[in-house]
Amino acid sequence: MLSQIVALVIFVLMFIAITTGKVARYIPALIGGALTILFVFLLIEKNPSAVTNTLNFGQIAQAKFWFPGHEALESRGVNWQTIFFIAGMMVMVEGLGDVGFFRWLCLFVARLVKYKVVPILVSFMLLSGFLAMFIDSITVLLFLATVTIQLAKMLKFDPVPVIIAEIFAANIGGSATMSGDPPNIIIGTALGYTFTDFLDNTGVIAWICMILAVVLFYFLFRKALVRSQQDSSQASRVYPDPKEAVTNKPLFFINVGIFLIVIILLVTHAQTGISVATIGFIAAALSLIAGYKSARHIIRKLDWQTLLFFFGLFICVGGLEETGVLKTLATYIGNIASGNTIIVLTIILWISAFASAVVDNIPFAATMIPVIVSLSGTTGVSLHSQAWALALGTDIGGNGTPIGASANVVGIAIAEKEGYRISWGKYCKYALPAMIFIIGVCWVYLILRYA
Repeated sequence: MLSQIVALVIFVLMFIAITTGKVARYIPALIGGALTILFVFLLIEKNPSAVTNTLNFGQIAQAKFWFPGHEALESRGVNWQTIFFIAGMMVMVEGLGDVGFFRWLCLFVARLVKYKVVPILVSFMLLSGFLAMFIDSITVLLFLATVTIQLAKMLKFDPVPVIIAEIFAANIGGSATMSGDPPNIIIGTALGYTFTDFLDNTGVIAWICMILAVVLFYFLFRKALVRSQQDSSQASRVYPDPKEAVTNKPLFFINVGIFLIVIILLVTHAQTGISVATIGFIAAALSLIAGYKSARHIIRKLDWQTLLFFFGLFICVGGLEETGVLKTLATYIGNIASGNTIIVLTIILWISAFASAVVDNIPFAATMIPVIVSLSGTTGVSLHSQAWALALGTDIGGNGTPIGASANVVGIAIAEKEGYRISWGKYCKYALPAMIFIIGVCWVYLILRYA
């Protein structure tokens, strides 16, 4: 009992520290992980094997970690599959960014719609959602918001509505696949799901929701943006050429080729039997070989803080799992639901959505995975349906507030840096009702398909 209380207190304090945003989130995660090992596993439980099980270093040396075939990998403690995959994708994305791929793509799409503001809103939402299916939504917003502001200054329109819409679209698009938002990567690697599993289950509703979101934001922002376009009628007609964004043409095509190869590997990894960790390794290796002259620069630019955050987070969650806290929570939810699939899916979806609107959705998803596994065993409700409810809730629910997902924080920070402040009130006025509406659509889908 004491170990459960201490593990829970450490986790809650870590969560609060992350949510406040006073320090970089990897710091409380690492401190929480160290305290869990020291106090919970070693001093209270006197169980060194719990440390070994949670750190899980031995799994990396196993052949099935890299080539599991059609066998699901056991996930316990630190999820090295997630860390290796995200690290590899970071390297690939840095390579694409260095050659100007994202800026080229944004300018290319803007030129296709003849630099008209309302078509830019629609096309950039669709572009944001599509890119977020394959790469981290943080990266998507990093480049998309920057180009949006550049276009806004040139065409004299307010970029804030477009950036809010792009954030919303990225979080919906990220829910469509396993390689989208980080919660999906954690869910997929922990439960042995493939890229196509997500595409078949969350991908369908994600793009239904995407179309609904585009229509919704079109009517919300159309008048203001049209007014902006009219006011900018005398703006400069000298538009940037997308080709100017490309810094190295041969390397540009090589990196795009690597990107396509990685997508093919992700889509087919259920058939080929290679793990997502191996795909991440391949993505990194090919990118570093292709850009060997700037390899050191790419590695230095990696977001090491995020990788350390995942490491510390998984240890803290492992403490809750090892001490039985998460099993107790699952039992409590199971007692409320009484084995009713509709009630279980409703609880998981809506709690995930509202929790992810106010706290970081990555630790929430990592915490809930052992809960739904336990719920599946005690209530008989399908683990698959619970996993899709968790993915949709955490990904799309993150749209509710400016701090609900990492993409939100990045997009708003870029806007504010350029002098366009997005207040909580302004963001929530549009995004929160839209999030509730979209989650409602997801709820209907889950009940009709899985209940």
